[in-house]
Amino acid sequence: MIAQALERLLLDRGLIAPEDLDRARSVQAEKGRTLADAIRSLGLVPETDLSRAVAEAVGLPWIGEVRPGEIPDAWTRAVPIPFARGHRLLPVGEDGDRIVVALVDPDDLDALNDLRVLLGRPLRPVIAPADAIQHAINRAYEQGSDRAEEIMEELADGGLDSLAQELEEPRDLLDASDEAPVIRLVNGILFQAVKDRASDIHIEPFEREIQIRYRIDGVLYPVLTPPKPLQAPITSRIKVMAGLDIAEKRLPQDGRIRIKIAGKDIDIRVSVLPTAFGERVVMRLLDKSAVLLDLEELGLGGDRLEVFKKLIRRPHGILLVTGPTGSGKTTTLYAALSRINSRDINIITVEDPIEYQLEGIGQIQVNPKIELTFAAGLRSILRQDPDVIMVGEIRDAETAEIAIQASLTGHLVFSTLHTNDAAGAMTRLVEMGLEPFLVSSSILAVLAQRLVRVLCPACREAYEPPPQALVDLGVDQEALRGRSLYRPVGCPQCRHTGYRGRTGIYELLVVNDTVRDLVMQGANSVTIKEEARRQGMLTLREDGVAKVLRGITSAEEVLRVTQEEVL
Repeated sequence: MIAQALERLLLDRGLIAPEDLDRARSVQAEKGRTLADAIRSLGLVPETDLSRAVAEAVGLPWIGEVRPGEIPDAWTRAVPIPFARGHRLLPVGEDGDRIVVALVDPDDLDALNDLRVLLGRPLRPVIAPADAIQHAINRAYEQGSDRAEEIMEELADGGLDSLAQELEEPRDLLDASDEAPVIRLVNGILFQAVKDRASDIHIEPFEREIQIRYRIDGVLYPVLTPPKPLQAPITSRIKVMAGLDIAEKRLPQDGRIRIKIAGKDIDIRVSVLPTAFGERVVMRLLDKSAVLLDLEELGLGGDRLEVFKKLIRRPHGILLVTGPTGSGKTTTLYAALSRINSRDINIITVEDPIEYQLEGIGQIQVNPKIELTFAAGLRSILRQDPDVIMVGEIRDAETAEIAIQASLTGHLVFSTLHTNDAAGAMTRLVEMGLEPFLVSSSILAVLAQRLVRVLCPACREAYEPPPQALVDLGVDQEALRGRSLYRPVGCPQCRHTGYRGRTGIYELLVVNDTVRDLVMQGANSVTIKEEARRQGMLTLREDGVAKVLRGITSAEEVLRVTQEEVL
């Protein structure tokens, strides 16, 4: 009856052609699916129109949007996520004594009966689009998933010592089901890290306990302190997930975990290092589904942004981005490549590792085990007729020399270098053994950068800064006239840190004739920097101060990340 009513509705509204309906019936008979699912699998009708028609055919209400933020944690705890995903349903609200359940398939009566038992209340079903329900399930269970602290409490209630004895042997971990407590604990640590926007997880063993810390917005925060007996099973579980040798505890090991958490594809690089009190584990989390930032979102603005946009469209030369590890250099280069990426130019990169997949760009992963280094990869790229090349990092003179030769033969080269400021990049290349005339003639510009934490907009507060803070920043009282400085406070939205997210501060040194002459003369970085400042270059700290005066970040943040700079 439902199938016949659905057919009539789709045909009457011109949503499906008769021949396509015949194809769907064949799939329905062959695969044993409902007619709606057969149509859905063939992509014959837009999901919104199809779910509306199903709702009308069965006489149930239809909703187009499911809001996971309004779903109580108690419901997601009562309904296992495999059940919700498998049956494509989710409790979404209340109607008197009844719980409103959004579902895709109204024929799945057994699932509704089971759900009624799980929730212990009568149900009111409504129809929703399949993609809306899938998205809501991911978000709801991400919000309501077990926090690591809660799992720790459950483990403690069950007796940690006995649990640790049961799980000492790696064999037990390999054979364990997904509901094993330590597996749930490791999953909880990963879930919470993704929810808290952590970039790294540190699991550090000490004499009597383990310390678990997350790096959030560049700063490490302690989140959990499991007892010592859980060290072996936690480490072994992570090794199993990363494909490492669980019996080898004396040598460092590196591995990778690829998982999906709440609909997000997460790539985790795992490093295991033996220490005096056991193996130390550090996991770097990379969200593959994260959207790349546009140039305007990086924190580079005004005239410097316009200059940078022109630089990345030059036909040849080298554009360097410098800064310490974790300062966002690769993100800046990805944003630049995304801006100039088009079908009429050939862009190839050599990276270690490939952090984001860029559509339409050839990306090479460095692999030293087979002697595929930056230099070897760069040589090979030059035989691929590239217009633009990105080298993940200039680590040695060989790579630098090839990059310079590539720029001098008509290629635009992007790369990164580890120096404290922009001027230092010029002298660093000369110190590597490169001829000053090659460096001065090939480098277009150097962009030095740091990342500063952004003040949480929900809880930041204005204050009167002490005179010494203004002296440290290099700001006179006149510059503050009519402005307010802000400082962090802390609230649940920012995990009581006072900060949420990060932005960049930048120092853009454009190489002109004067700077070229200084490099040719062997001038040091201080001299080059002074000349660049005379020509209008803003230093890292000056850009940071501008963002402090605009209320984006705090004075303490700018001082923290520019400690080496002397004005």
